[in-house]
Amino acid sequence: MNEQQFEQLQVDVHDARRPLNRITMQAELIKMALQGDIPPEKALQALDKVIAECKSCSESLAALVDKFRPDSKAKSE
Repeated sequence: MNEQQFEQLQVDVHDARRPLNRITMQAELIKMALQGDIPPEKALQALDKVIAECKSCSESLAALVDKFRPDSKAKSE
């Protein structure tokens, strides 16, 4: 892997990590709702966001794998 490919990998990993950070924040809100610190409706909203972020993370990781697949044309761009 050359330097340019490594830099691109770092960007891609950062992008894949972003939904995980949002999931963590939403999990904290769910925890607060379960503890009674915030209204329970906030937990349902947070769960919807967790589900959406999980899908986003999955898509990002699939794109990352495709980008670095040996036969990928995107790799050479």
